[in-house]
Amino acid sequence: MKIYDKKTETMSRRSMAALQLKRLKEIVKYAYDRVPFYRKKYDEAGVKPSDIKTLEDIRKLPFVTKSDLRDNYPYGLLAVPVSDLARIHASSGTSGKPTVVAYTKEDMEDWTECVARLVVAAGGRSDDIVQICFGYGLFTGALGLHQGWERIGAAVIPASTGNSERQIMLMKDLGATALVATPSYALHLAEVMEKMGISPDEMKLRVGMFGSEASSEEMHREIAEKLRLFPTDNYGLSELIGPGVSGECEYKCGMHINEDYFYPEIIDPTTLAPTDGSDYGELVLTSLTKKSMPMIRYRTKDITKIDYSPCKCGRTTARMAKLKGRTDDMLIIKGVNVFPSQIEGVLLGFSELGSTYQIIVTREDYKDKLEVKVELADDSIVGDYGALENLKNRIHHALRTVLQIDAKLTLTEHMSLARSEGKAKRVFDMRKY
Repeated sequence: MKIYDKKTETMSRRSMAALQLKRLKEIVKYAYDRVPFYRKKYDEAGVKPSDIKTLEDIRKLPFVTKSDLRDNYPYGLLAVPVSDLARIHASSGTSGKPTVVAYTKEDMEDWTECVARLVVAAGGRSDDIVQICFGYGLFTGALGLHQGWERIGAAVIPASTGNSERQIMLMKDLGATALVATPSYALHLAEVMEKMGISPDEMKLRVGMFGSEASSEEMHREIAEKLRLFPTDNYGLSELIGPGVSGECEYKCGMHINEDYFYPEIIDPTTLAPTDGSDYGELVLTSLTKKSMPMIRYRTKDITKIDYSPCKCGRTTARMAKLKGRTDDMLIIKGVNVFPSQIEGVLLGFSELGSTYQIIVTREDYKDKLEVKVELADDSIVGDYGALENLKNRIHHALRTVLQIDAKLTLTEHMSLARSEGKAKRVFDMRKY
């Protein structure tokens, strides 16, 4: 297995900790000196940059949240003049003003380096032709992965999103060997291919890098089967950098974190107390090198855990588990914590079901109601009442076992639920509080 930066990615834990501490001290002082937001926040907490003497001292620093970015829209968190910026990205702004993030030339170089490592870890090669089916624009995913693939010498097809039939034509005619997309869109492409009468064996796809939404192992197995490629997860968020924080290698035993650029912590999402990371909790990240807009102890709201043991691939960097969900996506139903990923894992365990589903939560007479709508994989048993009832009972039992609550199950005809070419919307919480 090839490693992009062997010196760093196989560094001893002791050497990595020393490098992280050096960079942490530098970035905390840099942010305190240059960003009024951090100076005020740290002064109010009674902490100074000189108080950071060990990595554990990071816990003395207050957290940063997405609301802090919105409150300082657009440039309040910049540590450099606007004239020093090389790139500006932003979130969609679905809950108000967008979250603006920025990059200096140095930041752009670091970003490209981080993504290149993950591309190689996923199995990317210089002779690959990669089709990127993320939307190009203010979203960091497309351009972030684009520059990482280009860095290793691959040819990039910036296909963007939409017009799935044309996407498949390009994929086939141009000989794409790698696919970048959301996992749900990858499965949508597989459905369209089947509808077009094109076999995955007619394609040259061999590797996939999927992100922007959480996915289960079952979903990856389905992608592998339907597209005949090796699927990998990668993780990032615009507030820190975009894609490039972590990604899977060939052993798929967690996503390797670029620890020399990002310091990870796991906290209890309820008490906010730090943990050793071995159990699931909320991921907190600190950008150790970002010059334009430092993010120190940023609460991601993503639920994961961290494994610090060496990987079979030879990398010694810490690995974060697949996201279990988000603290703000977690559904509390009848007092029980329910993550959409739990439901997805059950549904994808049934070959009779397709990969498109909806989770609908309502409230009637002050009681929560959970409904799961899922498509059949095909129409072969639509007219067989006995087979449908048997399938429904098996799925209902499996959901009850995993969730520990009852859910109404609705089976729908194949291709009857709405599709998404970007990040899939799975959860519809209709409760009014």
